[in-house]
Amino acid sequence: MFDQLSNKIQDTFRKLTGKAKLSEENMQDALAEIRRALLEADVNFKVVKTFIEQVKQKALGQDVLRGLDPGQQLVKIVHGGLVELLGGQAREIDFSRQKPYVIMVVGLQGTGKTTTCGKLANYLAKKGKKPLLVPCDVYRPAAILQLQTVGAGIDVPVFDSTNLNKPLEIVDRALAQAKKDQQDVLIVDTAGRLHIDDTLMDELKQLKAKLNPSEIFFVADAMTGQDAVTSAGAFHQALELSGVIMTKLDGDARGGAALSISEVTGARLRFVGLGEKVDDFEPFHPDRMAGRILGMGDVLSLVERVQERVDQEEAMALQKKMLENQFTLEDFSKTISQIGKMGDLGGLMGMMPGMGKLKEKMDINKESKQFTTFQAIINSMTPEERQNHAILTNRRKARIAKGSGRQVSEINKMLQQFMQMRQMMSLMTKPGKLGKLRQMFSRAGMGDFAKNMFPGSQYKLPNGMTEEQLEQLAEQNGGQLPPEVIQQLMPGAARPAGHQASRPKKDRKKEKAKRKQGRKRR
Repeated sequence: MFDQLSNKIQDTFRKLTGKAKLSEENMQDALAEIRRALLEADVNFKVVKTFIEQVKQKALGQDVLRGLDPGQQLVKIVHGGLVELLGGQAREIDFSRQKPYVIMVVGLQGTGKTTTCGKLANYLAKKGKKPLLVPCDVYRPAAILQLQTVGAGIDVPVFDSTNLNKPLEIVDRALAQAKKDQQDVLIVDTAGRLHIDDTLMDELKQLKAKLNPSEIFFVADAMTGQDAVTSAGAFHQALELSGVIMTKLDGDARGGAALSISEVTGARLRFVGLGEKVDDFEPFHPDRMAGRILGMGDVLSLVERVQERVDQEEAMALQKKMLENQFTLEDFSKTISQIGKMGDLGGLMGMMPGMGKLKEKMDINKESKQFTTFQAIINSMTPEERQNHAILTNRRKARIAKGSGRQVSEINKMLQQFMQMRQMMSLMTKPGKLGKLRQMFSRAGMGDFAKNMFPGSQYKLPNGMTEEQLEQLAEQNGGQLPPEVIQQLMPGAARPAGHQASRPKKDRKKEKAKRKQGRKRR
């Protein structure tokens, strides 16, 4: 969603590289481009105006901090501004307030409200809660059946309201059943309308008075842009929303609604829907989203997603095979499956530092389909062929192509990519080979990615920790390091205070030319 905005802002930062300080002159053009990028992303005009003024006040005339050039300095200031714009600190659900904990889900028709109720229930069930879904939309045909289908798909009970047609009676009986069955969370799917009207609001106010909910979440469709912001404002004024859940954040909308909604309505963005699958749902972290927009990645969310969705034992076994250069086509297929479990490929790349330029050059949909093709090809192989790709003769390839419904050329393409992957792994496991690996990426036009992922053969442990302390920390956390520690270990993490920034490329070229000239004179 934020790709276009992210690219434009990052290009603005690059133009400031090599400047001594942030001045009126070099800031004017940069701020104008950031303003234009935000407006083109459909961010509310008043929000853009306030944001630019705040950035200007903080940035203008500041001396560059030690180790930061003006581009980096501006990134730091804009990042802080975006975090505030997106709502500040993330807010978790506090379940200590009442039992059962009541969550009302409200919104207009067509925003994905019922599906979102299911995703929220699934998210809370994985956190150890016992949710009960309550269908209160007695007006829309098949609304109750839809929620029952969603509940069955995630193994979460749905209150049976078949013979009831009054929302107040439904929630009254649902509360009694929740207490009886010891369900600790009640998620109420309320009725929606095609537009805001008094009848809708009156019914929601009555439900609020009856339930006394701890949370009232408004479901907003990111694809509707500023209309979603306007609707959220109207619902907030009538019901005092505790938060907003934004759906379709994985779509091709410009993202202005997500950037405007907290500032305009006063209701924080609490959760986001990132796809059609029930697992494509997560808490909203303003600081992490700001990092994605500025091309800094979101390593914490990536680590959390890996820990939640990937089989850790299988991942460790695959990693061991990679290090021992014993990676087979069978392992390649397992790796593709692991990636598929983690969600949309484009979204994953957005979480990795330095992947912005590579993402621009890729057709994400095409790459995702290619993964499916590769798995179909490997599934058509015999166990022996999967373990030893060297025995794949033309005759065998023809048989595999027929079995998988693909072309022999596609099999050759897959094998080529598999061999390139093995070659990269081989380079990574050999001392002194990282420089060569960086060159390979740079020649492919992926220099930013290489710079972040392979900055050198050594890395510093976080906060002066020793290897032994790191192992002890992992043992205390059930064999896993905390996400914030992993982020510090990741290449491209923030450098320690006092670190000197590298000299501009232009200066290095001049020095190289002087040395060359000196050798000629001698």
